[in-house]
Amino acid sequence: MDRRATSGRAALAYVQNRLVRHSTEAGAAPALAEAEAGAGLVLMVGEQVILRATPGPATVLLDPGEGRRVGPLSHEVFLGRFEDRPVFAAAAPPEAADLFAEPDHRAVDLRALASEGQVAPAELGLAATAKSLLAWHARHGFCGRCGSPTDVGAGGFRRECPQCGLHHFPRTDPVAIMLVRRGDSCLLGRSPHFKPGMYSCLAGFIEPGETIEDAVRRETVEETGIRVGAVAYHASQPWPFPSSLMIGCIAEAVSEDIAIDPAELEDARWITRDDAARMLAGTQPDGLSLPPATAIAHLLVRDWVEGRI
Repeated sequence: MDRRATSGRAALAYVQNRLVRHSTEAGAAPALAEAEAGAGLVLMVGEQVILRATPGPATVLLDPGEGRRVGPLSHEVFLGRFEDRPVFAAAAPPEAADLFAEPDHRAVDLRALASEGQVAPAELGLAATAKSLLAWHARHGFCGRCGSPTDVGAGGFRRECPQCGLHHFPRTDPVAIMLVRRGDSCLLGRSPHFKPGMYSCLAGFIEPGETIEDAVRRETVEETGIRVGAVAYHASQPWPFPSSLMIGCIAEAVSEDIAIDPAELEDARWITRDDAARMLAGTQPDGLSLPPATAIAHLLVRDWVEGRI
């Protein structure tokens, strides 16, 4: 892999993470209230994470004592060890952000955190892990089999039903995102919620009983009417909104007439390699643009433009 390819992947948000995770088989986990010296706390307040200012980059790792100003925390999780420090995650209501004022602290959502680059990339991945796990706990307080309230187990990497004994584990929702190409053009689409002029790769959730390849083919034809043949994996990216895994693929189109589904897309078009290069550079004459370098769609287009795929 050349230096440009390495640089492109390094820019992806949430992919770097040096957390040594607490395994569900690792036995009893420590409690936040009894955390050893040097422990860290990732505190989510609603959809935002609390940052603490430091002489260098800001950090998402608070001292556990800083979390006590909120009062009782919910959904406490022992994440594991990060750079040899025990690390916990916990949630508080959105209004708790008011207790962490600048310049010492700041509350920021994870999309802004990725685009601003205020924390080390590995901490961005750590925050993504915390956010996804806490969101799962918030949605799974009751057993899906018998309806009874569930208890936290394995330090937060499991929920257990005391009534029927069923164990529940955190879920990740797989999403196929694909650069569909035909000759010297690629297929990009535009959702109504995108900012003006922005186009991206097609994407969709992988359904039960479906392969990645078939999900790519189904989503492409459903959204644009384009039929796809060969599909190959390229890269992946955790996406903590709330807990998806973006599985980046390259797909070969075997048709070219676009017929969009207006319930899915506002527009879709074939973009030439030269025009995609202008979109990457911000010089496309019609003002068309791509998602930022922190998103896997940007990586897929860039690697295609630069001839790596």
